[in-house]
Amino acid sequence: MKALDALHEAHKIAFSPFVFETAYTMLELGILEAIFDAKQGITIEDLAKKTNVSEYGVRVLCEMAESSEIIEQKTPGNYVTTKVGYFLLRDEMTRVNLYFTHDVCYNGLFYLKESIQNGKAEGLKVFGDWKTIYEGLSSLPEHVKKSWFDFDHFYSDNSFDDALKIIFKDSPKQIFDIGGNTGKWSIASTKYNPDVRVKMFDLPGQIKVAQGNINKIDEIKDRVEFQTIDLLDPTSEIPAGADVYWMSQFLDCFSEEEIEQILLKIKKNMSPNSKIYIMETFIDDQRFPAATHSLVATSLYFTALANGNSKMYTSSAMKYIVKNAGFECVKEHHLHEDSFHTILEIELKK
Repeated sequence: MKALDALHEAHKIAFSPFVFETAYTMLELGILEAIFDAKQGITIEDLAKKTNVSEYGVRVLCEMAESSEIIEQKTPGNYVTTKVGYFLLRDEMTRVNLYFTHDVCYNGLFYLKESIQNGKAEGLKVFGDWKTIYEGLSSLPEHVKKSWFDFDHFYSDNSFDDALKIIFKDSPKQIFDIGGNTGKWSIASTKYNPDVRVKMFDLPGQIKVAQGNINKIDEIKDRVEFQTIDLLDPTSEIPAGADVYWMSQFLDCFSEEEIEQILLKIKKNMSPNSKIYIMETFIDDQRFPAATHSLVATSLYFTALANGNSKMYTSSAMKYIVKNAGFECVKEHHLHEDSFHTILEIELKK
């Protein structure tokens, strides 16, 4: 890279919050949509009339967006969207990431330095006085909660169809859904197989939400049980009785030491014939740079807001922790066609 190009990139970083807020504001005010709809281009004056935003407001936003290659002038004074602008408008992953960043992370990331220095999620105080975000998840403002769940579900829902085929290849009768969140996996698995029973483990707030979702579905509600648990409590236990222990996008919420302790809790009471399935979006197992970039950024959400000590892991790091806990990874299932996920199939070390 030439020095002038490197200087330009450095200035992009210096002003990156301005670019981000420009994109967010243009989406929220309908300006980017209006530009996209005008295939032959649209002027500042017409944009102002169409969106009911002042010409001044439209102009400063468009100038920043043009400099950031979100829009461009097709002919002098007539703006159209670029491919970048198109993806901001129409790519679901981009939109989910953008609103998660704006609503959930933006204010808390101001305290990233303090979070790194102190080893705790200092940014969480922008929402409440909790040790982790999971304790206060059900109490977050509605728009924040929506963006959090949209983000969480986007990176899990599109994997369930393939995951169900993998989990049910050995016809399990009892699944322990550890860290079941809103109950989406418990619902999917009990609908998929009419004979399976699921027991969901999570914090009280998540259990309450999951019970509300599952108890509305007559065909499955009698096959799902719930147990509140704080897995960081050293006295808590995961009981025996499961054919499958399922953890989807759950272990990334813990430090390496905590993950090992959770696995040891399972190991204490599990049957020698039981299996653990760990589904994660591993940093080193992505096809596209955009996905990898999203994951490494998400690690900083954990640092500043979620808990202060976890991250998105590589598959090699997770397998190392699994081995230390006395298990072996017998198979890796890569769900790459429509998913970002890998499932590690785990058994007790023989």
